[in-house]
Amino acid sequence: MQRASRKKEHIQFAVQTGQSGNHGFDDVKFVPNSIPESKYSSTCLNTMIGGLHLSSPIIINAMTGGTDETAKINEKLAVIAKECGLAMAVGSQMAAIKEPSESDSYSIIRRVHPNGIFMANLGAEATVSQALQAVEMIEANMLQIHLNVMQEMIMPEGDRDFRGVCERIQAIVEAVPCPVLIKEVGFGISHESVARLLPLGISVVDVGGSGGTNFAKIENQRRTQRLEMFNDWGMTTVQSLLEMAPFLDQVDIVATGGIRNGLEITKALALGASAVGMAGFFLQLVLDHDIQESIEEIQRLHHQIRLAMTVLGAERIEELRKKPLVISGDSFHWANMRGFDCSLYSKR
Repeated sequence: MQRASRKKEHIQFAVQTGQSGNHGFDDVKFVPNSIPESKYSSTCLNTMIGGLHLSSPIIINAMTGGTDETAKINEKLAVIAKECGLAMAVGSQMAAIKEPSESDSYSIIRRVHPNGIFMANLGAEATVSQALQAVEMIEANMLQIHLNVMQEMIMPEGDRDFRGVCERIQAIVEAVPCPVLIKEVGFGISHESVARLLPLGISVVDVGGSGGTNFAKIENQRRTQRLEMFNDWGMTTVQSLLEMAPFLDQVDIVATGGIRNGLEITKALALGASAVGMAGFFLQLVLDHDIQESIEEIQRLHHQIRLAMTVLGAERIEELRKKPLVISGDSFHWANMRGFDCSLYSKR
């Protein structure tokens, strides 16, 4: 099957399956601060990942590209990114590298938003040459390399050989003229995996936890003989963030996986993320709403984050890591069994 057809199916099934919402943030509660000594107008949403300065912690995460339909979606997303000051990632660009006629469905974002912060995107099977093409295609400020082993295994035409990943990533890091971000696609990433990645020179890790778009479920929709026992594979977004605790001083973290509102964004930032990626949220937004309505929804998200920061007494994003929170439920159990001390969060 051609990549373009597969991309269309991914969009179709992503909309149909939606987001599970089982991301773990219900297990995370802030300790209220009745005397925050703060002012709403003093809150600042600026943050930094991989040396890039962002005016918002919200990133429009990788979704689309490779067809005429997705070109229209990317164009609309780029307008929203421009108007709201958001960074944006495109979907995997391998479709355009294999079929150059599809490159416009990606490069359109740079024409719409010449000064935007954009992230190129390829899988871990990519070569150095392909990585350089992807970066050049959209004049990318950062390159995402996504890890999606389970998706590939369920995908009827997916890869079956995952050897040499670390060697390829290191070669790409050394060759491309921008920071490299490693991203899971909805199955979460363990601290053991990150420990293997850090020596390769990566700048950012996107935990890509479960709770959002479920690519196992999407690929099962495309199979005649389904492997539905793997639909709940992986770690939640919160569990993935807890796994990152040992590395917060070594690499920037992006939280992705079913995040829906400003309070969940604030919780992710308090758990150590420097930014939050949202994909399914934005896909549904641009399919259901016009540009102005979409901009107003992003403004509401920003308001919700600033509200939460004000009541917590945090004027800047990095101050949220000092605010106490309590972790319970499955997230606490996961952390406890994995050897992470949740009491450190509650005693901050």
